[in-house]
Amino acid sequence: MENIIYLDNAATTAVKPQILETMKPYFEEYYGNASSVYRFAGEGQKAVEEARREIADFLGAKPKEIYFTGGGSESDNWALKATAFAKREKGKHIITSKIEHHAILHTCEYLEKLGFEVTYLNVDENGLVDLEELKKAIREDTILISIMFANNEIGTIEPIQEIGKIAHEHGILFHTDAVQAYGHVPIDLNELSIDMLSASAHKINGPKGVGILYVREGVRIGSFIHGGAQERGKRAGTYNTPGIVGFGAATKWANETFAGRIEKEIELRDYLIGRVLKEIPYTRLNGHAVNRLPGNANFSFRFVEGESLLLLLDQNGICASSGSACTSGSLDPSHVLLAIGLPHEIAHGSLRLTLSADNTKEEIDYTVEKLKTIVGRLRSMSPLYEDFVKEQSK
Repeated sequence: MENIIYLDNAATTAVKPQILETMKPYFEEYYGNASSVYRFAGEGQKAVEEARREIADFLGAKPKEIYFTGGGSESDNWALKATAFAKREKGKHIITSKIEHHAILHTCEYLEKLGFEVTYLNVDENGLVDLEELKKAIREDTILISIMFANNEIGTIEPIQEIGKIAHEHGILFHTDAVQAYGHVPIDLNELSIDMLSASAHKINGPKGVGILYVREGVRIGSFIHGGAQERGKRAGTYNTPGIVGFGAATKWANETFAGRIEKEIELRDYLIGRVLKEIPYTRLNGHAVNRLPGNANFSFRFVEGESLLLLLDQNGICASSGSACTSGSLDPSHVLLAIGLPHEIAHGSLRLTLSADNTKEEIDYTVEKLKTIVGRLRSMSPLYEDFVKEQSK
């Protein structure tokens, strides 16, 4: 599509041409089932294992600790459900936070229906988990702590190293949803007390429909999908060989471009945040000012309705979101914004802009100018804004 400014990279990213080229042979030439024993299928199996090694090396893990899945949501479901069922003789208590992705929150709700108990930790106004509250929430029957590495809506990066240390001091397994963090912030599993980690290819310019679950060696959890011996008997189903190859290639690309790519994203992000906060009054930046994802900028505009804002931006060729793509059809305010203490009326007027290194300063300038016009237009139609301005002028 022409004349589109894409600022929703937290929802998904474009597959890089070189990554697509790496995948193509496994659609057309080496299309055999990678689980078959004949030589023709061996090329696919070899490629799957090369991708596994690439991802393991990137994380500081062992190849046998990497399991391929159908995406981040499946990985989250597997980590929580399999751990709950494997550890239920020890206890039925799980700890997570109120700002997790719905793949975690809805899975926890499902487990509660089965008799498990879940503690949902509060976060502060920046979206950070309180480590003291975490410690107080731990019980003798706590079997799992699951806290996301970085929030998909407001971009806040959680104190993962400290959380993992607390979990292990109490003999509790620790899972982190790193879907937004993978390839965007440094992750070294040799330095972090993480037992399980979820990630997805399509957040780093790889294909949709493929993810991983890292399971630290020695952690015993059950299978999630039954029906075959794939993934060492842990995850049945025919290998998505092209997708897995694409994940490996995307990881290699993310690793090779990491420093320059992240530096540019931070530069663009800070430029965008600076202009918006300076030039559009009654605007709030959501999330931690420093400990946030490189490409994430989340704003709340007072006296503005978020859905109207998105529609008008779209009319001007700008792709953005009000939060998680998984809840874009919901009219309810973001659970993340409510958790950081925003009232409903302000949470409803929020906008998430997520950048990539492919964006330009010119695109940011265009977006800010359009934002100024659109916010002004929407506020001019708000009787609440009119009353507010009159009150301010007294």
